Amino acid sequence: MKKLPIFDVPEVQSIQEMLLRNAKIYSTKLALEDLVNTPIPSVNYHQLLTHILKFGAALRGLGIAPRTHIALMSENRVQWSIGYLTAMVFNYVIVPIDKNLPQNDVFNIIHESDSEVFLFSESYSSIASEAKLVLKKLKLYINMDIPSEREGVYSMSHLLANQVPLDVADLPEVNPDEVAEIIFTSGSLGRAKGVMLSQRNLAANLVAMRQYVQIYPEDRFLSVLPIHHTYECTCGMLCPLYSGASVHFSRSLRTVTEDMQKVKPTMLLGVPLLFEKMFKRIYKGIESNKTKATIIKPLIKLTDLASMVGWKSFKKKVFAELHEKFGGSIRIFIVGGAAPDPSVAKGLREFGFGFLQGYGLTETAPIVALNRLEHFRDDAAGFPLNGLEVRIDNADENGVGEIVVRGKSVMLGYYKNQAQTDQVVQNGWFCTGDLGRFDDDGLLHISGRKKNVIITKNGKNVFPEEIEDLLHKSPFILESVVYEEKNINDAGVIGALIVPDSEAFIEYSENHKVAITDVLIRETIQKAIDEVNKELPSFKRIIKFVIRETEFEKTTTQKIKRYLVNT
Repeated sequence: MKKLPIFDVPEVQSIQEMLLRNAKIYSTKLALEDLVNTPIPSVNYHQLLTHILKFGAALRGLGIAPRTHIALMSENRVQWSIGYLTAMVFNYVIVPIDKNLPQNDVFNIIHESDSEVFLFSESYSSIASEAKLVLKKLKLYINMDIPSEREGVYSMSHLLANQVPLDVADLPEVNPDEVAEIIFTSGSLGRAKGVMLSQRNLAANLVAMRQYVQIYPEDRFLSVLPIHHTYECTCGMLCPLYSGASVHFSRSLRTVTEDMQKVKPTMLLGVPLLFEKMFKRIYKGIESNKTKATIIKPLIKLTDLASMVGWKSFKKKVFAELHEKFGGSIRIFIVGGAAPDPSVAKGLREFGFGFLQGYGLTETAPIVALNRLEHFRDDAAGFPLNGLEVRIDNADENGVGEIVVRGKSVMLGYYKNQAQTDQVVQNGWFCTGDLGRFDDDGLLHISGRKKNVIITKNGKNVFPEEIEDLLHKSPFILESVVYEEKNINDAGVIGALIVPDSEAFIEYSENHKVAITDVLIRETIQKAIDEVNKELPSFKRIIKFVIRETEFEKTTTQKIKRYLVNT
């Protein structure tokens, strides 16, 4: 196993400690910024703490006692962060809610979490109005956008404007090992699991992450993923604040390119789909220009050689025009939520972009493993974080088994659900439900979900995700789900549900002057599957496929909700 350098970073035991520390060190430096017009469009580190001390004092004045549960729902914005961080500093329990959930699921989460305060933006005021009729535990409603109290709903702006900040000396003591936030991994009644994370869970994950990746106060993070999700919240908001960097909340996924020009970010967190679309756009632009298409491969080889001899900045100079399209300052693209296509990672790196991928779960606050800028494999999840124990249970002949984790960032359990907690936490080890293996250098590789594995009639294991990754290399396949197809003799064969990529077929139609027909689509997909099958042993080959017209329903990190897929 490789011995890797560990960067020296400040130890923190809680988010409260982190914020109080950094408000002194980075006082006048920009901390958070909205790229849309909001009541609090930006704050420096001192102003951030002042707003927190005011908002917490206002909540206290309204009779909200420590340990009260606060539901939080809005777009990514400065006020979301103030609400979240106030809970951490004032010893409340925050319950972030996915803003895209149906009203019924929002109600379920607020009810199941025992929330007594609902902090929301104007976009969700109708949900708040309905909640008053249904959710009797809710005592206090606070709207981020209204200028003053309205129909029993308090104004966040008014509360802040009319409140003296609490003296830091009077802040409540925080026990870093108590529950600090409850994150629901599913909103449906009876299915919802509220992951309880402590401030120590979050702080330990931040420290261990930073020991692997250098982040500087000069770094600028563009926030594009939903902030209620642990990946964006911990890595895209808390981590920059821990590092003295700044967070800039993008207007939307559609405006990312324009927002990059304004912010000139150095860091961008995304899911694989975001970077795959970027990479496709880059190559489409290159292929449309004959000169560029001719010289691109020699340029990549030349700049690779320069990098090998230590001239790291040469790539950025050669591909400066491309870098300018992303604001001109990108230092690292970071991908999570699912495994990226290794060719995308390699391709972006060839153009001079730093690219890192990691692996984690909500239950681990969230990062478990992370690649390093100088030590990586594009088909690996990364090295286990420093101080985190990761092992493989019940490994097969290929070393593949269930990934189990133990350490300070493992959750406290599921809220009010000891039975489910006991299923996944055994003797302090969290059973992830993911299958994986370690290579000789100690990098963790993910094979797929344990519950998705297909066991063939001769006892062989087939991991659907591995086959899907191969299918997605075809430009004509947008999405796929690999499953076991039972035949009349109950002997399973491998099947695939395929969503064709309409853009690729339109481009093919225009270039080859042919009509898009069902026959063309089916024959093209069959050819792609035949190519994939050549790379697979016989028991993994796709025998049947079905064309699907609509995309699969997905989570906020763009993972397909397999339990909703009918095969």
